[in-house]
Amino acid sequence: MRPALESCRSEWQERLAGTIDRAWFILGEEVAAFEREFASFCGAPYAVGVGNGTAALDVALRIAGIARDQEVITTPLTAPFTAQAILAAGATPVFADVDAETLLLDPRRVAERITAKTAAILPVHLYGQACDLEELSRFGLPLIQDACQAHGALYDGRPLAAFSPFVAYSFYPTKNLPCLGDGGALLAGGADQDRLARLLRDGARAPGHVSLMPALNSRLDEIQAALLRVFLQRLPEWNDERRRLAALYDQELAGLDSVRPVGRNPRSSHVWHLYVVRVQERDRLREFLRGQGVETGIHYPVPLHQQPAFRSQDRCAVAEQAVGEILSLPLWPFLPEDDARFVAAQIRRFDAS
Repeated sequence: MRPALESCRSEWQERLAGTIDRAWFILGEEVAAFEREFASFCGAPYAVGVGNGTAALDVALRIAGIARDQEVITTPLTAPFTAQAILAAGATPVFADVDAETLLLDPRRVAERITAKTAAILPVHLYGQACDLEELSRFGLPLIQDACQAHGALYDGRPLAAFSPFVAYSFYPTKNLPCLGDGGALLAGGADQDRLARLLRDGARAPGHVSLMPALNSRLDEIQAALLRVFLQRLPEWNDERRRLAALYDQELAGLDSVRPVGRNPRSSHVWHLYVVRVQERDRLREFLRGQGVETGIHYPVPLHQQPAFRSQDRCAVAEQAVGEILSLPLWPFLPEDDARFVAAQIRRFDAS
């Protein structure tokens, strides 16, 4: 995060100073301006700033009319917050398995999970590439898209917002578009949805501090919006750098026996939130890299259907195997190219041993 801040220090300092001088820190002009600019960037009519990506999903599910006796189908290979949002909206998460190559939600497995109780499908654009939105749209159910790792990703050359009225984003500090704390936004496809989202994020308050319905208290603050406006201008450049470094990894790791990158969806333009490989001896490679001074991550070590919070009886064999093999390599826009080549060289050493 520090290199990103240094790359545009004068711009965000000036904007932040203006925000502090105005002394208006909740739902002011910076949030309103960011919402307009982010909606334009995403090719959507409206964007509504909220406190985090989970709240964006929660608001979308509420607007879609999800009821307590209904189910929402999602992937088991994601952060727990995806399913927590389903629980917060009062519904039950149902887990469909992922594609064996891309690890994205598999439409064929979704079809097996649909019942009379299914109210929506919640695909996660994992690691920065889009799910098969065309196939998922064929089921005729509301699509609530989790794009918290996919700022700027496209599907068939079109914005994600073209395929459903609800797309949720997070601005957590490690995201492609980061802020300096928690933050999020929901894209809304129409004026009524935009109006309701704004009501729900702010306690559903009418004048006189009267709440009209059950709601949230989850608002993007002015300081984070001021920073996000500056960072949004750099996002295309930062995504291009992620793509360049991912291509370098592809080249340097090509042809290895024991390590292979997660597969690509050819209909998605990948924004490389994470560069993830699959390794049968994942833990041994991770320890080897740590010994060379290379830190890695696992996104994610336990599939959601096996976590206590969700109490699911679903079986997802592909995801269950994948969580023992996936490894996230260092990747961010300011990663020196020599560092990426060093990481790849150590992996080649491991592969040859």
